[in-house]
Amino acid sequence: MLRPITGFHQDEENHWVADLACGHTRHVRHDPPWQLRPWVLTQEGHAGWIGKEFDCTKCDAIEEGAEF
Repeated sequence: MLRPITGFHQDEENHWVADLACGHTRHVRHDPPWQLRPWVLTQEGHAGWIGKEFDCTKCDAIEEGAEF
């Protein structure tokens, strides 16, 4: 389910995490060749993604009946 990104923070291992409008979070890693997201490496890149929609896998799972 697509949710707007409201901000970013780093986890305890210094990986970037997107804060979503639904209250959930998603890791957003630049880990070539598997994940190509060079925008996560800069503040300008983060700013360009505020308000854009990103898939929330937790909302998807809840909609399918999963519990957390």
